[in-house]
Amino acid sequence: MADVAARVGVSKMTVSRALNRSAGSDRATSEALRQRILQACEEMGYVIDQTARTFSSKRSGFIAVLIPSLNNSNFSETAQGITAAVEARGLQVLLGYTDYRVENEERLLRAMLARRPEGVILTGGSHTPAARAMLQAAGVPVVETWDLPATPIEHTVGFSNAEAAGAMVRHLHGQGYRRIAFIGGTSNRDTRGADRQRGYAQAIRELGLPDGRVISFGQPPISMAQGGEAVAQLIRQWPDVDAVLCVSDLSAFGALMECQRRGWEVPGRIAIAGFGDFEVARASHPRITTVAVDCVGLGKAAGELLLRVMDGAVDGHRPPPETVLIPFQITQRESS
Repeated sequence: MADVAARVGVSKMTVSRALNRSAGSDRATSEALRQRILQACEEMGYVIDQTARTFSSKRSGFIAVLIPSLNNSNFSETAQGITAAVEARGLQVLLGYTDYRVENEERLLRAMLARRPEGVILTGGSHTPAARAMLQAAGVPVVETWDLPATPIEHTVGFSNAEAAGAMVRHLHGQGYRRIAFIGGTSNRDTRGADRQRGYAQAIRELGLPDGRVISFGQPPISMAQGGEAVAQLIRQWPDVDAVLCVSDLSAFGALMECQRRGWEVPGRIAIAGFGDFEVARASHPRITTVAVDCVGLGKAAGELLLRVMDGAVDGHRPPPETVLIPFQITQRESS
C-alpha cells in the first residue's frame, strides 16, 4: 500500500479509503483519484489484504461449500448453481472435497470456519458429532443439500433418495420387469447411495418381488469399471435377473459397456437403470433410463436460501429453519 501511495503521490490512508469504497459513493476521495489508485494497483499487481477488512466489517466475502466428489458432474453442477446464485452479491465460493468421508468433512470445516465464511453449504446430512457442534456454534447459516436429513442442522435443500430409488423400481415393475437387482457400494460412506439401496429394498418388498438381489462392489463413488465388474457378478449369481438399478449413472454406464462386450443385449437380456442423469447417460447407446435431478437448480436453490437467511438475520436472530424440496423425475430411455 505504501508503494502504491508513493507511485500516485498520496498518503496510505487515501489509498486505503479508495480501496474500501465502491465507485460512485460520496466520500472524500474523488472518483478520478480513486481510478488512478486502482490503475496503479493493477499495474503493480497489488491485491488488498482482506484480513483487517474482515475483522472490521465482520464480512469475509466468501461461503464454504463442501462436495464429496470432484469428478461427479452432479456435484460440479451443484457448485455451478451455488456460484451463480451468490456471485451477484460479491460472494466467492471456497470449495472443499470430502471424498465421501465424514472425517474429511470435519477437518475441512475446522479449517474453513477458522477463516470466518459467511455461510456453509454441505452435501448430505451425515456428519461427525464434532462437525455438528462446530456448525451449530459458528453463528452462520448452514444449508444441507442432496438429502432430507432426519435431524437437519438448520436449512435443507434436497429430496428423498430412498423415495427416488423406489420410484424407479416401480417404474421398471410397470414395464414388466420382475427380477430387479441393485448395484451399489460396499460401505455406507455414501449415505445417499445407502438411502437409494434402502428405497430399492422397500419397493421390492411392497411389490412382492424376489428380494436380496444386491451386489455391493467397490468403495463409493463406484466407477464405470466397477459397474462393469458388478453386472458380470450379478448375472453369474442370479442368471434369471431381468433388470438392475445402479446407484449412479457412472456404474450404470459401466454395466452397459460390459453387457455390450459380452454380447448381452440391453434391454433384451437385461434392462439397466441409473441415477443422476449424467451427460454420459444421455450420450450412450442405448441411452440410459435414469432418475433425473436438476443439479444446477438445486445449487441455485441452496445459494438463494443462504442469501435469504443472511438478509433476514436481525440482531443476531436468523429466520427459522426452512426445507426446500427439489423434484426428481424418472426419465425413460432405451436401456429399459
